[in-house]
Order: sequence, then C-alpha cells, then structure tokens
Amino acid sequence: MFDTAAFTAGLSSGNALDACKTAIAETTAVLHQRFREGAETGMLLRQRASFIDALLGSLWDQQGWQSENIALVAVGGYGRGELHPHSDVDILILLGEDCTGAESQLEKFLTLLWDIGLDIGHSVRTVTECVEKAAAEITVLTNLMEARVLRGPEQLMGEVRHLTGPKEMWPSPDFYRAKLEEQRARHTKFADNEYNLEPNVKSSPGGLRDLQIIGWIAERHFGVESLDRLTSEEFLNPEEMDILKREREFMWKVRYALHMLTKREEDRLLFDHQRSLAELWGFEDGDKLAVEQFMQLYYRSAQALSMLNEVLIQNFDQDLLTAEGDHEILELNGRFQMRNGYIEARNDNVFNVDPSAILEVFLLSARNDAINGIAAPTIRLLRNSLHLIDDNFRASDINKKMFIDLLRSPYKLTRQLKRMVRYGVMGRYIPEFGSIIGQMQHDLFHAYTVDAHTLEVIENMRRFQIPEFADRFPVTSRVASRLSKIELLYLAGLFHDIGKGRGGDHSELGALDAEKFCTAHGLSKRDVNLVVWLVQNHLTMSAVSQRRDISDPDVILQFGQHVGDQDRLDYLFALTVADINGTNPTLWNAWRGSLLRQLYTETKRALRRGLENPVDKQVWIDETRETAIDSLEYRGFTIEEIEELWQERGEDYFLREKAEDIAWHTEAIAGHHDKSTPLVAIRSSLDSNVANTTQIFIHARSHAQLFSRICAQLEQLDLSIHDARIYNANDGMTLDTFFVLGSDGKSIAEDSTRINHIREHLSQTLSDTANARDIVQRRTPRAKKSFSVPTETAMAVDEVKNYSVLEIATPDRPGLLARIGRIFVEYDIELQAAKIQTLGERVEDVFFITDAKQQPITDPELCEAIQQAIRDELNEQAVA
Repeated sequence: MFDTAAFTAGLSSGNALDACKTAIAETTAVLHQRFREGAETGMLLRQRASFIDALLGSLWDQQGWQSENIALVAVGGYGRGELHPHSDVDILILLGEDCTGAESQLEKFLTLLWDIGLDIGHSVRTVTECVEKAAAEITVLTNLMEARVLRGPEQLMGEVRHLTGPKEMWPSPDFYRAKLEEQRARHTKFADNEYNLEPNVKSSPGGLRDLQIIGWIAERHFGVESLDRLTSEEFLNPEEMDILKREREFMWKVRYALHMLTKREEDRLLFDHQRSLAELWGFEDGDKLAVEQFMQLYYRSAQALSMLNEVLIQNFDQDLLTAEGDHEILELNGRFQMRNGYIEARNDNVFNVDPSAILEVFLLSARNDAINGIAAPTIRLLRNSLHLIDDNFRASDINKKMFIDLLRSPYKLTRQLKRMVRYGVMGRYIPEFGSIIGQMQHDLFHAYTVDAHTLEVIENMRRFQIPEFADRFPVTSRVASRLSKIELLYLAGLFHDIGKGRGGDHSELGALDAEKFCTAHGLSKRDVNLVVWLVQNHLTMSAVSQRRDISDPDVILQFGQHVGDQDRLDYLFALTVADINGTNPTLWNAWRGSLLRQLYTETKRALRRGLENPVDKQVWIDETRETAIDSLEYRGFTIEEIEELWQERGEDYFLREKAEDIAWHTEAIAGHHDKSTPLVAIRSSLDSNVANTTQIFIHARSHAQLFSRICAQLEQLDLSIHDARIYNANDGMTLDTFFVLGSDGKSIAEDSTRINHIREHLSQTLSDTANARDIVQRRTPRAKKSFSVPTETAMAVDEVKNYSVLEIATPDRPGLLARIGRIFVEYDIELQAAKIQTLGERVEDVFFITDAKQQPITDPELCEAIQQAIRDELNEQAVA
C-alpha cells in the first residue's frame, strides 16, 4: 500500500510536497476501496495510522535534527492507532529539558505537514510542561495516556508516563469521577439521549466517546494499554467484550463512511448522510424506508453501547472503588438484597430458579424509594436470562399481576420502564414493543424514536402527579389527580404508538394490541374498552382543538358526543397533553395548551349540561353582544353608534369572538378617523383563551392580495401565526385578527418596543401597496430540504357553515402562507378563516374558504385544480 522506496526517492529528488500528497491520495484510495469491499474497519484505521506513522517518520528523519533530545509522539486517537480518513493527526513534540536550537526545524517540519494537507493538531512541550498540564487538565492527561513514540528517545515519554501515573496524580478514583463528570456534561449537551434526530457518532450518548470513557477508566485503574488487553472479567466479561467489539466496529464503520462520503471530518449523522449510508449498507425502501431501517440499526447499536457504558461504570463504582468492609446490606427477601442503594440478586441462579424474579427486581425498585438502581452483576444476570421470557413466562398469572402492579407503583416508574427497555426485558415481555425499539420516523416532527417517545409520554404522565410540575401543567395536573386508575393511562401511553412501522393505521393496530394485552392481564371489560378507545383516539383531541373552530357550539357538541362521558374526557386530555409534550419539546407552548384547555372546558360544560341540551347559537350570540354593549356603553358609546358600527358584522363574528375583544375592535374602529388607511391595533393577553399570544387586529379595505401581504409582512417581522380570523363585510372592508408568537415560539407580550415597531411597519407597508413584497425571499433551511415530504391536501364542504374546508399538510418553510394566499387570489377564493398549526418543522393548516359569491366550492374539477396548484407551488419551493 505504501511504497516506502518510491516515497523515499521522491523525497530525495526534492519533490517532498508532491511525493507526500501522492502517497496520501493513493493510500486513501486503496483504503476506501477496501472499505467498500467490506474490510474490517478497525483494521483500516490501524493501517491508516501505520501509514501516517511511516509518512511522519520519513519526514522527521529528513530534518537532520541538531539535538537528539527531542521526540515525535502520537497522542489521542492517533496515539491509540485509530485514525479515520479525516480525523486530526494529533502529535506532541516532546523536548528534553536541555533541548535548544530546534525552533526553526520544528517550524519547517510543522509547516510541511500542513502543506501536504494533513489536519495536524500539535503541541510542543517539555517533560515538565506536560506534567504540569496533565495535573491541571484531565483531557491533557487522557491524551498522554495513549501516547506512542514515533521518533526520538523513548525515555522522555517514559519520564512523562511515570510522573503522570496514578501514583503521582489523578489516582484511579479521582480520574473516574472526573471522566464521569465529563461524560455527564457531554450527554447533557446532546439532550442525554441516544435518539437524537441527527446524532453525533462520536459524541452523542451511545457513541464512540462512551466507549473511550470506559476504556480510559479501565486503563487508568488496571494499567493496560487498551480495553482489548483487559483480562479482568470482573470489569468486562467475555460476552461484554464481544458486545464492545461488535458495536465499536459498527460505529467505526459509520464514522469512516461519513468521512469518506463528505471528504472531511464529519461526525454528525445529518439527514442527507443518513440516506447515503442507508444506500451504502444496501437497505431498500419497503414497509419501512431504507433510511429508517439503517437508523434503527444505528440506534440499537447506540443503545447497546449505552447499556455497556452504564453497566461497566456502575460496576467500577460499586465493586472497584468502594472500600472493603464499607458495604451496607439490607435483605429485601429471599431473592434480593440492597447494597449501598443498589438492588442485587442474592445468588447467581435466582432467575433460573424463579424466572418471575426478572419482573420482581423492577417491581421492588419501584416500591422502594431508597433503591437507586440495579447492581451491575444483576444486570448481567438479567441480560443472560432474557431467553426465559417466553410464551409460558408471558402467560403466567403471577407475571401478569406483577406487571400491572409495577404500573401502580409509587416510585421512579419511568426509570424502571426505561431500564426494562435498555436491558431487553420490555421487548421480550411485549414483543410488539420490541419491534419499535430504535424505530425512527424520518421527519422533523418526531424528535425521538418510537420507544423513546413512548417512555417520554409516560414520564410526562408521571409529572402530572408531582407537585413541582404543577406550574407547568396546572390544569392537567388537577385532571390527572382525579383519575381513578392511573395505570390505565400508562397502558394507553404504552400502546398508543406501538403500531407504528407496520403499515396501516397505527392507532387501530395499537388498539388491537392493547385489547389483547389488557384482556390477558385480567382488566375488566370496562377498563379494557377505555384503554382501547384511548389508543384509537389519542390524536383526536389535538386534531379537534387545532383544526376545528372550537368556539362553535356545534363543534363542541360533536366532540362531546364522540367522547361520551367525563371519565373518557379526563383520560384523553391527560394522554393528549403527555403525547404532544413527548413528541417534540418545541411543540408545546401556551397557545397549544390554551386550545386544549378551551376544548376540555367547553366539552366538560356540555357534558355537565347534558348532550341532549345543546347551547342555542342565538342565545350564545345574544349574550356576547349584550356583554360587549355593556362594556362599550361604559366607555361612552350609545346603542345607536354601536349598532351602526356592527351592521356589517355577521353572526360568525359574535359567535367566535369574545365580548371584550369585540368591544376592543369596536372602540379602535370608531377612533380611526382616516378610513383610507388601514387600522392596525395590537394587544397581548395572558387570558387562557389566547394564552401568551399577541393579537394583531387589522381593519382595512379588502382586496385580493391582502391576506398574502399580511402574512408576508408578519414573517418579515419574525412572527409565527397561530390563528387567523377573517371577516369580510358587504361595505368592502375586512376585519382580520391574527394571533402570533415570535418565530421561536416565545411571547412578545412584554416587548413594547417591538410591538410598536410591528404596528408602525404594518401600517406603513399595508398602505404602500405598490412597493410591498408579497413573498418572503429566504432559502429553505438545510434540515427541511433534507426531507422530500410531498404536500398533502384535502378539500370538503361544511354544510352547516356553508363554506369549503381546505386542509394542507406540508413541511414548513419561508413564505408559506403568502404563497398559499397568492394561489387563493389566482382562483378568486375568499378566505373566511384559518387555523394555522405548526408542528415542529411541519405545518397542518386549515383554511375555511368560499368563492367570490360567498358560496362553498363544489365543482370537483375546480377543487382538484386548486389543490394541484398548491401542491405544485409548495413542492417546487421545498427544493429551492
């Protein structure tokens, strides 16, 4: 691979730069070819490191050093002999204390390394400086632990090793604690989750750095050169060594492929790279996308490494750092005891003798708050006993009761469920759950894999019962506290997404699984029906609150009839809030919460009143008008003035708007004397019905481009629209209300300077129609462009409201609403209202529209043409 003779000849001829570049290019090409042919990645990393050893050694030898008391040392990953295609080549120039006069040669040597294209990370230090740095910085010590001398006297590095050894500094316990804190900080940076959408193969939890951490800890304690040389089965048994080697090879392969494909040091599994690697691995689209199949493989590998990291660190903590005789042991029963806060088996045959003990260990942990975790040796026993979880195990009444009892337990339930997943117990006990472990959904809406999302949902359900979370979930916490059987809510959470990845409606598939499981576990018919109904309807409440007009009594009545009773409403509300918060941390905001609370409250009232006694719309309208009139009369308006201002208002306005908002609108219109210019009024409210949104009220001369232009201007102002209400009048005026947040989802209510700027900007740009830009000209962000998700549309007629309902689901991108508004103009569509729903990086918008004569659009060909125009426009923009 590396022709030393040809390379040396090139150096001798004076063409060192060309000779080096040629050697690097040829070696890289050979290694890449071997990689594509399926060669072991670890071997390729070592071969690349050996090549760089030879290259640097030859260049070093050419320098003719004036001093012999200087050494070239490989450190870090390069020192370990693991060198990926574009990883930094970390070197240390180690100087003896009496080494002088080498500065110009060092500068020439390092400049040559940069000139030939190597990514060099270097330091120049004396032995004393190395020791001082290592004492002060754990990362420096870690680099030195993996050092290899390439050229120069070995005794210099030997002296460094002696002075930085555990007897001189950073003894094993201190080193362990420091590296553990380093790992915690890194995990926090990556959301402490192996399942990031775009994980970092090196630094994310379950990545290569987790392996290196346990390797460094073992090396420091046992004095071995690497984990591969470790013979202490107490720390790493043969099975765990096999897991380590297998998963490390996989992660190495992923990282090598990333470097090879991107031609740079790229450790992030970005969406584009995920597809490329799925193709490289030979996956093809089927029931699951190829990229989802590849990422499931990746996530399962990351989970395996996380488990190994956890077990080995815990084992080190418990068995290697605890002083002899310092063990506090509490007997729990004949099978288990607690040692220093960890539950452990009292003998190695406990699971073989009684397989039910597999579930018992988690049940005991959930019933005893003093138990912090499961001891590492017991985790090993669990992993080796998974084969005992078979059909007979699942059919056991004892085990069924134990699982349900676990869900009723008071302490750390989510932690127990997470451990059951990580140690392989959950996937064996509920095989359907096993199929979703590591199952990603290739979009920007779901932040986690299905199994991680499920556990996050259950953790949210637990939070509803913890006082410290009451401020975050005030209504849900009160509702959840009234649930008669909290385990039914957990079961609904456990099964609500279990049908994903199998094709078909996941809600229906999950309901079938839930029915089978709950029936087998002895739940009453009533309880089984409730869990099944919750799984079937877990998306219903969020859909109604965010896509229907929940100010309409008819919508509330229909939803109330679907729910049926208060008990189902309470369970569904708690499940819905937990689900939204567990899907993506950015999805939940006060606006979305206010919509759910409004739907819950109005439905609760309808159920209490009796569904056979629905609210009379006219009574609702009359009450709203009377309340608004009282407020306006208090402000000095006469009945005649009010009626004149309201004469063009239809019943929808008084049905959908609150009395205080109607009074505000009316007073603002009356005080706006220049009718030739648009009226822009803004106010913020913390009222539960509008949450922390800011209301922008616009009263202006209606024209075709108005909605498109308003949307474009709001986006230019870095605002996100969450609701839009449009009321067109026969006098040619339109009354529009937009509920907005900042584009980051945060309230702008307290920023008076920004609100004044918004008001002035809108007033000016809506008046100056000739110069206004109607489309925001910004590129679609990289992450969004990575998803070729087509725009979906649907169109139907609401016979009661007498308008058409247009639904659009599409990836979010700049200028989206303005582009839709432009198509409305092209087809002479009148917009009556809009429900704007942004779900992470996806929008699901609903538009209530009519033709120019205020009639629903019923022509099938016209409906299809409108939808096709929208799909064409948005799909084309998505790739721009």
